[in-house]
Amino acid sequence: MRIIHILNHVQEIGNGIVNVAVDLACLQAKSGYEVAVISAGGEYEKLLNICGVKHYQLDQTRKPISIIKAAVRYQAITAEFQPDIVHAHMMTGVILARIFKGHRYALVSTVHNEFQRSSLLMGLADRVIAVSKAVRDSMARRGISENKLRVICNGTLGSPRTRQIQDYQPLPLQRPAIATVAGMYQRKGIAELIAAFEQIASDFPQAHLYLVGNGPDKQLFEAQAQATSVKERIHFEGFQAEPQRYLISCDIFVLASHRDPCPLVLSEAREAGTAIVGTQVDGIPEALDNGEAGLLVPAKDSNALAGVLVQLLSNADMLHEWKNRANQNLQWLSVARVHQETLAVYRELITELER
Repeated sequence: MRIIHILNHVQEIGNGIVNVAVDLACLQAKSGYEVAVISAGGEYEKLLNICGVKHYQLDQTRKPISIIKAAVRYQAITAEFQPDIVHAHMMTGVILARIFKGHRYALVSTVHNEFQRSSLLMGLADRVIAVSKAVRDSMARRGISENKLRVICNGTLGSPRTRQIQDYQPLPLQRPAIATVAGMYQRKGIAELIAAFEQIASDFPQAHLYLVGNGPDKQLFEAQAQATSVKERIHFEGFQAEPQRYLISCDIFVLASHRDPCPLVLSEAREAGTAIVGTQVDGIPEALDNGEAGLLVPAKDSNALAGVLVQLLSNADMLHEWKNRANQNLQWLSVARVHQETLAVYRELITELER
């Protein structure tokens, strides 16, 4: 089987879509398949090369002249590589791959951020992989044929991008430490997390909050933190290439997202064995075994979040219990499972198209 993955870039910036595609490409190549990635490039090119994945440079900037050049270049790449499968992970890629598909290859897409209106375009593929049951149900409600849809929940454990969890050195965080690892976007619930921390901070004067990640709304959150009475205990750590060091060092990990299809960081937080609090939206409950591996609170509710943080910080036994619960039933969160289930989708599709 000859497989192409197409996405906008392969930059090492904490982008979950990129991380999923890189993991798949590397594991597929290591399994003996001929694999290529088409993108504008980035730091992961080195890893792809080590794993035996060919990289083709393609600028998919959404400007007329760039799109015309990309179309010509894409046709040349597929003519040279002769893929059986093209797996598109982002919108521009699925459009290019569909327009120039013909009968030469089967087209697969993966839907991550289904809350974006443009995600419907991922339905142009012959098979549409949803990264959680919640995403599948949403796409079906929006008109994508259920015959096309397949669910492959995200998992990152054993990723070629990362080291074994025991190989990471912990950080000297001030404890008790509450942390999040997330893009600095409003939809990630950073504002509610800061508000919840401010609400409980006076009762737990030793507690500190660590916000790991970058994004366009970071300045808004920094301004919010500066306006609190506990600004010196709220730490903006920026993007970290090894967020696992924060996960193994903190006492409580919080993901307060308003929308989140199936966040990769939850499998990493579970492996690290930290107590987890997440919001009851989209794929978060699935990633936390429907509340068995982490506490769930309503989204956009800083009071509810503060209440759970108080419970965990006030009760050492409860905190210990939720650390243990996070670390159970990790097998299904492996990248090897994602790899095998993705290959099964490819084989099913190729068999169907050959009939």
